Formats: sequence, structure tokens, C-alpha cells
Amino acid sequence: MPAPAIELRGITKRYPGVVANQDVNLRVETGTTHAVIGENGAGKSTLMNILYGMVVPDEGEILVEGTSIPMSSPAEAIAVGIGMVHQHFKLADNLTVLENVVLGDEPTGRLGRIDFDTARERIETLGYHYRIPIDPDALVADLTVGNRQRVEIVKVLYRGARVLILDEPTSVLVPQEVDELLKNLRRLTREGLTVIFISHKLDEVLAVADEITVMRNARTVANTVPADITSRELAQLMVGSELPTPEPRTVDVRLEVGLRLEGLSTLGTGHETSLSDINLAVRCGEIVGVAGVEGNGQAELIETILGLSHPVAGSVLLDEDDVTGSSTSARRSRGLAYIPQDRHREGLLLDAAIWENRILGHQMHPPINRGVWIDRKAAREDTARIVAESDVRTPGIDVLASALSGGNQQKLIVGRELAGNPRVLIAAHPTRGVDVGAQAAIWARLAEVRRAGVAILLVSADLEELIGISDRIVVILRGRLVAEFEPSTIGPEDLGAAMTGADAA
Repeated sequence: MPAPAIELRGITKRYPGVVANQDVNLRVETGTTHAVIGENGAGKSTLMNILYGMVVPDEGEILVEGTSIPMSSPAEAIAVGIGMVHQHFKLADNLTVLENVVLGDEPTGRLGRIDFDTARERIETLGYHYRIPIDPDALVADLTVGNRQRVEIVKVLYRGARVLILDEPTSVLVPQEVDELLKNLRRLTREGLTVIFISHKLDEVLAVADEITVMRNARTVANTVPADITSRELAQLMVGSELPTPEPRTVDVRLEVGLRLEGLSTLGTGHETSLSDINLAVRCGEIVGVAGVEGNGQAELIETILGLSHPVAGSVLLDEDDVTGSSTSARRSRGLAYIPQDRHREGLLLDAAIWENRILGHQMHPPINRGVWIDRKAAREDTARIVAESDVRTPGIDVLASALSGGNQQKLIVGRELAGNPRVLIAAHPTRGVDVGAQAAIWARLAEVRRAGVAILLVSADLEELIGISDRIVVILRGRLVAEFEPSTIGPEDLGAAMTGADAA
């Protein structure tokens, strides 16, 4: 019997006060897709970071194709054919796609110069072969989230990876793109490559995996195959409860409008999509979902509402007061809150304590503000309240934000943004990359503030989320609002078609 592509034996990793992995065993066969699932904080990320050489285990052994490898750096992992695409991408925004892909592995020609022509040809060949089209000369800063992910995948393949670790690879894709990615993964495994698939989307796990390993509380608790289990049974193994499903609501939507956009237009720069004549009203006590493929104007829409960029035409109104010329701080003072789409880049200071992250964006507002000073005592007390109410699992409020799992980081951000009793909430991908338990908790918080009369604009790539908790869904395509749907009348496939323009007459 041939040796497996990857075998982990007795992997244990401890941090002060926390056991991240406890005697974990994992066997991944060559040419298969092996899913590893579990609640945020279950130990998946630590285990994958150990396999990729980013973290050194305290105990245990890593075998690659039957050979024990003392993995102590990503360079060693890459050298033995292991590549990883992280959920939070590791790209340099100021470099091109080509420069990012070859960074650290630059091909050289005569006189030691970088042979960009050879690299470009190889990247284009990889993109064509694996159906991952990318423009080698595009600046990464101008790419959508979905295209950044494609760059990461090509970057791994460029380095000759035979084992690909994919962390939440479908979190930014519409259903049609997900289908194409899953086809690509099957194509990779047919050609002998091995995929380790980390995901919270259990239907996708069941669709693509040959084998599934479930982790809970730092241990592996089950190994199974899709034919023998359902998504609800997987959820039970992961978190001890059923997979959460948004329930139909019966809540009165009020007449007053919390957020109104009138004729909003912006000029695009570089590869950005400009907004064109956006008209939208979000009433108090209403969730309006915004569906669209990444890069069709969602970022510009959010930035314009927040006051981070200014329109060339049109108005932004909060509670029917024109705030188009107001600063971001002034808009927040009027009750505008924001859950950012990328918790690491925009939502948190990872090297700061939890209580210090509570202050972000609220420096001028009670209970944080005391004249010209920050009231640290009040900030700490309010952080403790948010941690308790939002079920942020942490030993204390002095813990660094980087030490929290992704789901707990997100719950902290949601709790912080709702702490000021907002009138209008912009929620951008609020459950991206979190487990089913954290997802259910965040949905419950959004429903709670909705009942309290908050106007919520929900920008999400999770079509089931949009359909499940929105009162109305609008579709943004190339900077325009092109369609509006009642959630009860549309399914994910039809909504995905509208997002790509495939349903146009």
C-alpha cells in the first residue's frame, strides 16, 4: 500500500493557558480532496500552520509521502511540495500579479536578471491549464477579492505544490464560480495532486471531499466520507448543535428611512468600478441585502456611504439629513456603524489588546470619550460587557486580538459596532469565514437590532445569508443597481445568474 501524501501523528501544540492541538492524527491520501472542518477555535488553523511550517509543534511527527520531515518553516514545506492559500491573502498590494507570484522564487536569465518573460508565460500556462484566468500585469491593489484568491492559487501552483491547503477558498465566490472551483479541484486530484480543503460551508465539503475529518476542542473527533453523513450531522459533530438556518421573520418595517442614496455616482480610478446613478432607500427595521460579484462597485458604495470617498453626483442621507459633505466621524456621530469585510485589514489592530480594539472608531463617543481623554476604565468595563453579551471566548480583555479565533474576532467587531446603539448599520460580509456557531450568533444579533428599528445594509457574497435574513435584495452589476428581488421568490442559482448578468434578456 503506497504511503499517504500527508500523515500527522500525535501533533500537540500548547500556548500559555491554551491547548491548540492535542494528540491530533490525520492521514491524507494522494490524489484526494480531504476536508478538515470544525468550529472556530477547534484547532484547524493551528494544525494547518504546523503542516505548512509556520508553527512548530511541541510534540508529534509530520510525514510527507512516508518520510518524516522536521517542518520548521514555510520554505521547508514548499521544498517538499506543500503550498497553502490562506483565507487572509499574503499579497503585496503595490506589486503586480506577476511580481507577487514570483516573489521569493524569481527565475533568472543572463547576467542574473529576473526573467519576467519566462515567468509570465508560465503563469499564463498555469491559468489556462487550471482554468484560473489572471492578468499577470494587473496591480494587486486594483484586484477584487476573488481575483486576489486566484493569484494565491496560481502562486502555489507556480512553486510546484503537490499538496494544496485551501483555507475557506469559496468564501468570496458566487455559486457558478464555486461550481467551477470545485471542478478545478477535481481536475487537480485526477492529475495526482492532493487538496486539503478547510471550509465552514458543509454542503461544499460534502460535494467535493473524498474524506472528512472533524475537529473539536483541539482534537480530531471523527473521520467520515460524504456518503455516510449529512450536513446537519456534521454540524452536530462540530459544535454540538444543528446547522443554523435563518428563520422567516415577521417584523414591522417602519415608514421612516434610515439610509437614503439619491442619484449617487462616483468616478472610477484604475480598475475600480464607478457607481452610476444609485438610488436606494433602507427603512428603519429593514435589512436590504446587496448581492454582486466582487468588484462590481460594492467597495465604492460602502466607502461613499462612510464618507471615505466622495461622489461626483448625488447625495447620502442619514435619517433624511444630507451628510454628503460630512466627515466619517460626523456620520458615525449621527449613528452610522460599520462591520468591515476584512476583519484583519480594516476591523482590528491584531497586536493590540481586546479592550483597546473596543475603542477603535468610537474614540469620540460615550462611554469611551471623556472630554479630550479616553476613559480607559469605562472602555475596559464596556469591553467586558461586549465580551459577555457577544459570547467572545477569551481568557480576558487584555488578550491580544490576534490570539482570538476568526469567529471570536468577528463577534468582537459586531459587538463593538452595535454597542453605540446605531441608527444605520453597514454590514459587509459579516459572517465570512466563521463557523456555524458564530454565524448563528451574528445572525441573531442582526435580527435583534433590526427589531429595534436599525436600518441595515447587508453586503454579502453568501447568497443563502442574503436570501435568509434580508427583507429585500438588490443586485449590483458594473456599478449599477440592476435588479431587486423578494427573498422568498428567488433561489441562490437565479440570484447568482442575476449577479453575473446571465439572466439578461
